[in-house]
Parts: sequence; C-alpha cells; structure tokens
Amino acid sequence: MDLAVWLNLTLVFVAGGLTPGPAVMLVTTTSLRYGIAASVSPALGICLANLVWIALAASGVALLARTFPDAFLALKALGLIFIAWLAWRTAFGSPVDLLRREAAPRGRLFLHGAGLQLANPNALIYFGGLLPAYFNVSRDLLPQTLISMVTVTACEMFGLMVYACLADAMARRLRSAAFATLFYRTTAAVMLASAGLAVWMTWPT
Repeated sequence: MDLAVWLNLTLVFVAGGLTPGPAVMLVTTTSLRYGIAASVSPALGICLANLVWIALAASGVALLARTFPDAFLALKALGLIFIAWLAWRTAFGSPVDLLRREAAPRGRLFLHGAGLQLANPNALIYFGGLLPAYFNVSRDLLPQTLISMVTVTACEMFGLMVYACLADAMARRLRSAAFATLFYRTTAAVMLASAGLAVWMTWPT
C-alpha cells in the first residue's frame, strides 16, 4: 500500500472513529456506567468485528453486495433490529449507578461490542463501500489487508477511547441519576438514528 493511500485511509478512519455512531454510543454509555477501564471490553469487541469486516472487504464481499442487493438489505434490516434492541436496553435498562458500585460484566460487554459492529449498517458503508477503494488488486492483497487491519484498529481505539474518557470525566463530576437517565436515553436515540440513517443511505434505488 502506497504511503499516500495509507495516509488517506488513516484520515478517513480517524474521522470515522470520532463520528458519533452506534459503536461510539455503546462505549460511551459503558464508560459512564462502569468507568473507563470497563469500556475497553466493548471497544475490543468492536475492533474484532472490524477485522471480520476488513477480511470480507478484501475477499470481495462488496461485489457480492452489489450483485445480491436483496440479501444484503435483509442483513441490514436484521442489524437495525439488533441495534434497536441494544438502544432499548440502553434507554430503559437498570438504573445507572454513577458511583460505580456494580461490577462490569466484561464478557457480555465484549459480545455486545462485537455483535453491534457486525450488525452495524455504518460498518457496511465504511468497509463495504469505502475500504475496497484503497486496495490495489494488481498487488498482493494480504499485506494490504494486514496494514488496513492495524490502521483501522488503531484509529477505532483512538476514537472510542476519546469518547470513553469524556464520559468517565462527566460521570465523576455529575453524579445525578436524572442526568444519567437523560444521557442514556439521548445516547440510545443517537445510536438508533445513526443506524437508521446508514440503512437509508444504502437503500437500493
């Protein structure tokens, strides 16, 4: 992968990692409830799912998406349903304890992160639509894929940890249960709206 191509890829995915979406919202709410250390669990799940997406992009799944649009539309609909379920749990789940007296279910948080990103319609835009453009098919795809995996993982973790730190700082300063409830419900709405917008943007015409 040429340096100029790699720099462009890095800028695109740094911007993507800092853009609020379902993955960012999940990590943010986790940090608010359990602290910044616990937010690493869903972040790692999200990064693992990204590796799957990159492997699929390198193997030509984007071409399959264009060839069989109805099948991928069904997958996007299922993904939206999963994110809606997570958003509902976020908005109307158990009360948020900003004093951090409850233990973080790290395994479940990891699975939620991986499941959300695998189901995330936004991921289809970035990995199915954008990423293949950075691959030079006349060269060996394996090193390009590995470079993409390392780059995207670093960019994703950077963006997620920025939001996790901000949420942790808010939780330490604002101990109000009313604030926590409002924040969680607003976050759930953003999570659902972002996924819905991605489905609408990739709806076949």
